[in-house]
Amino acid sequence: MNLLQIALSALYGLVEGITEWLPISSTGHMLLLSQFLPLHASDDFWNMYLVVIQLGAILAVCVLFFRELNPFSRRKSAPERSFTWSLWAKIVVACVPAAAIGLPLDNWIEQHLGSPFVIAAALIVYGVVFIGIESSRERKAAQLSLATAGKGAMRARPRGAAHFAASDADVAQTSSELVDADAPIQSIQELSWKTAIGIGLFQVLSIVPGTSRSGSTIIGGLLLGCSRAVAAEFTFYLAIPVMFGASALRLVKYFMKGNTFSAQETAVLLVGCAVAFLVSLAAIRFLMGFVKKHDFKPFGWYRIVLGLVVMAFFAVTMLG
Repeated sequence: MNLLQIALSALYGLVEGITEWLPISSTGHMLLLSQFLPLHASDDFWNMYLVVIQLGAILAVCVLFFRELNPFSRRKSAPERSFTWSLWAKIVVACVPAAAIGLPLDNWIEQHLGSPFVIAAALIVYGVVFIGIESSRERKAAQLSLATAGKGAMRARPRGAAHFAASDADVAQTSSELVDADAPIQSIQELSWKTAIGIGLFQVLSIVPGTSRSGSTIIGGLLLGCSRAVAAEFTFYLAIPVMFGASALRLVKYFMKGNTFSAQETAVLLVGCAVAFLVSLAAIRFLMGFVKKHDFKPFGWYRIVLGLVVMAFFAVTMLG
């Protein structure tokens, strides 16, 4: 048993657990890590491992949101159980577009879109999109705040410079929390079928490596009027059928080629999944807390920097 490879798999699980849920592309990070600390395994095992390690991450969602997603809970009232079934229906239907397009193109995507430069470009492009969306939301919130404050000032006719100074401060207050409060959809209960399907269509973008599945669906949620918390939560839910399905597909393809797991490979895969599960518990809690008070701009800037690093690294490698 090669303990170094098992320890390396734990490191991959750490990276997977963090990057799967933050909108920064787990694929880009795993690719970069593999260049410096490669997992010594066959190509077939590596391609399978890169997807199946996500099972650990998705189990964290099932654990953290078990009550919300359990339609059989006796603690729920009949209307609550009915809503849970409706939510599951929305999740499944929202996953259809990505499955319909991604499954037939799986081999083609693996062969043609796995280039480091494609991944780097996707990181940069969607980083810019995140920054653009949040900036646009800030501008709209500021305009709404100015309009509201102006009407209030006309009605109240305040006296004194101090009062005007206070009004100006209120108008200027366009914090992340206030911007997000203007979103029409503030809870998962308010998510309509139309919005759920729309987010599912955005999930199709994630078939391009480097886009980030969570990144594409969060962008979709924000553009369709969801608060950051709702966009993130529905993203977690969408991951359940998508990642279970993707993992099952890779395992079937792996075994259909006549491959089997050695004791070493079994240990490597299980350790990676276990670490991804534990780290995902913390990553999901972090993101849900972060988006309540902050916007997604830091992730956008991070994606741009990482994309430039990936592009520069592989350009230098090819020239060398």
